[in-house]
Amino acid sequence: MKIAIVSPVFPPYRGGIGTAAYTEARELARRGHDISVFVPRRPGEKNKEQENNFRLFRLRPFLKYGNAAFLPQLWWKLNGFDVVHLHYPFFGGAEVVRGKFKLIITYHHDVVGSGWLGKLFRWHTKNWMPKILGRADKIIVSSLDYAKNSNTKNILEKNPEKFFEVPFGVDAEKFTPAEPRQDLAEKFGLAAGRTVLFVGGLDRAHYFKGLEVLIKAKAEIKNAKILVVGDGDLRSHYEKMVEGLNLGDQVIFAGSVAAEDLPNYYNLADVVVLPSLDQSEAFGIVLIEAAACGKPVIASNLPGVRSVVEYGVNGFTVMPGNAKELAKKINYFLDHPEEAKDFGKHGREIVLEKYDLKKVGEKLENVIASAVGARQSHSADDNGIASSLGSSQ
Repeated sequence: MKIAIVSPVFPPYRGGIGTAAYTEARELARRGHDISVFVPRRPGEKNKEQENNFRLFRLRPFLKYGNAAFLPQLWWKLNGFDVVHLHYPFFGGAEVVRGKFKLIITYHHDVVGSGWLGKLFRWHTKNWMPKILGRADKIIVSSLDYAKNSNTKNILEKNPEKFFEVPFGVDAEKFTPAEPRQDLAEKFGLAAGRTVLFVGGLDRAHYFKGLEVLIKAKAEIKNAKILVVGDGDLRSHYEKMVEGLNLGDQVIFAGSVAAEDLPNYYNLADVVVLPSLDQSEAFGIVLIEAAACGKPVIASNLPGVRSVVEYGVNGFTVMPGNAKELAKKINYFLDHPEEAKDFGKHGREIVLEKYDLKKVGEKLENVIASAVGARQSHSADDNGIASSLGSSQ
């Protein structure tokens, strides 16, 4: 099939939507499909690239604010495709995606904010989001749990046959358990058995990652260091917070890390933490990357996120914003290293069963094929939320 993928962000920019779009493009192209990806161009980027086995078009935005970008070029750039797969939310892009093609939308997460931005998000969710999702032939969500608790709830109840559950995937051959690299451990002054890892964007678009909660929790995490992987315009804010709490070199900012080096950082960790604040977090790709590397995980008890963490099996969940509870769970893993290893082993097994990129790619391919009426290797309804709802009622 000739497939266009439209996303608001894309690597090297780090973020869940961009990571999902990249792995999707690579896997569908590997399966023999003709893939073109359309994303807003950032400063210093080329307008057209050949990325492995698919084409990447970085379009110049007419207007841009944060990750929102107005791309009217999509009106004509998408002509001639069998299927367009839109990653939503994409302000300025989603509104202009329309044409004589089958439209599949992956609904990543609700948009939440405060002040004038929060008002804008609420207005868009009420007035535009139903129209955008209404144009879709199929809607993909990473978990039924999130769909039932998100702004898509009413649309799901009215049109369950349009919804399909396809989790995000991870390359389990790339992200795999390995011995910690001693040069990295020495570089950051990490002691064996006492490293807590956070991976996430430190920019305003990723305010919801909850790093400040982890920093506050450090006061009750003894003889351990927090390694922060990621960068952005809020980094100085977090660094000042660390300084103000007199944590010194106990919280280490590693900055951005090349995608190919990321598994090395997961393998430095004894526990990986995702302390997200609200429903802007719907899944947490870092959780399956960490689990693929055999690491126990701790995440906030949020819809969707809690479907990735099987409590007491591959990790723990804690209440969002609760630094004391977070510290308690972190200390448990640090103080019980053998049990932590068992959690990590179970996490790896779960990844291979549910989140391996090849298996997820097959599910995604089936949903796309069902939209155009092509032959599928399995019935797409077997993966769909429609059938899940039917079996649970």
